[in-house]
Amino acid sequence: MTDRSGSFDGVHRRNLARVLSLVHLEGPLSRARLTALTGLNRSTIAALSAELVELGLAEERAPDPTNRVGRPSPVIAPHPGLVAVAVNPEVDAVTVAAVGLGGRIEARERIEVDHLVTPEETARLIADAIARWRTGDLQHGRFAGVGLAVPGLVRASDGLVRFAPHLEWREVPIRAFVEEATGLPTAVGNDASLGAIAEHLFGAGRGVDDLLYLNGGASGIGGGLIVHGRPVGGKSGYAGEFGQNRPGIASVEDRRANGGVLEDEVSRSRLLDAVGLRGADEPTLAAAIRSALDASDGAPIADELARQRRILATALANAVNVLNPSLVILGGFLATLADLDPAALRDAMAAQAMPAAAEDVDVRVAALGEDRLMIGAAEAAFTELLADPLGAAG
Repeated sequence: MTDRSGSFDGVHRRNLARVLSLVHLEGPLSRARLTALTGLNRSTIAALSAELVELGLAEERAPDPTNRVGRPSPVIAPHPGLVAVAVNPEVDAVTVAAVGLGGRIEARERIEVDHLVTPEETARLIADAIARWRTGDLQHGRFAGVGLAVPGLVRASDGLVRFAPHLEWREVPIRAFVEEATGLPTAVGNDASLGAIAEHLFGAGRGVDDLLYLNGGASGIGGGLIVHGRPVGGKSGYAGEFGQNRPGIASVEDRRANGGVLEDEVSRSRLLDAVGLRGADEPTLAAAIRSALDASDGAPIADELARQRRILATALANAVNVLNPSLVILGGFLATLADLDPAALRDAMAAQAMPAAAEDVDVRVAALGEDRLMIGAAEAAFTELLADPLGAAG
């Protein structure tokens, strides 16, 4: 095969990738719209579209109704049968989802656990879920690969989980375990970094080139960065561990963990304790907090929310001073903290940041909700396919 960088073969592969990426990110597009977006001629777009259909990566649909003169253009859409398996192992549950191109959630299971899952057990749970789907709703599906969103330090070069403290995983080759259990190519990344990518491509950060994302989950607080439109992982992929920073706490009365890090103070488990729950998914926790606030004895949860919001605002102000983002996105239980009193959080953050850095910063909650980590993990699984549809599909 000829050199892929500058040869006809290389240009052809890049054009295939460009068309597939467009329908992945933008949704179904007419061939006329693809022609306009790519600058390629109509016959080239027709040939590329036909090839993606032949590869089983896209489907051609009837043209949308139009009042324009002339023959309407067929629509190219991601193939609905193509999915990636997305996984988020946590201390209280392993969530597994089948995600199609474009961020469609086709199936989801939250497998609750009463113990810390081992890497080997996680791989078995994934394989079991795939087996159930293959004999059920996704029996005609095509599985492109597996993506894992892990709450810990993940080495970018090989997906080795160096340390996931809350899961008690150290130096774990989880990619190899999952590939052996499922027979599918597997990608591994930090959960918050993948959440940042998902929100940037499909959610609250769509179209925003400089953003900070903080994710609050059962295992603590992680972060992800998008700078100049590109994810920033650092030298080895460990960037964004905001939860391990030492928080600035103005009042000693606000401190709960002597010498603790941010995720010890701004904590999902403390919110669960405040509403009397041992465990819950994100919507259940948010609903329980709102119910507790509405009750006659809601002062304790209100006080805890305000305490955590004060500390979070300081952490965000520090991040704004260092990174100068145009947008801060909060996901997980941090979204609940923000959503209950967005003005208070925004004002407290701005009061502690440099005025020039804070004046153009917007704060939003994650638009993808509990789908964000699933969509981010799927994006990791789809990476090779989107970069080279011909090679990956072959």
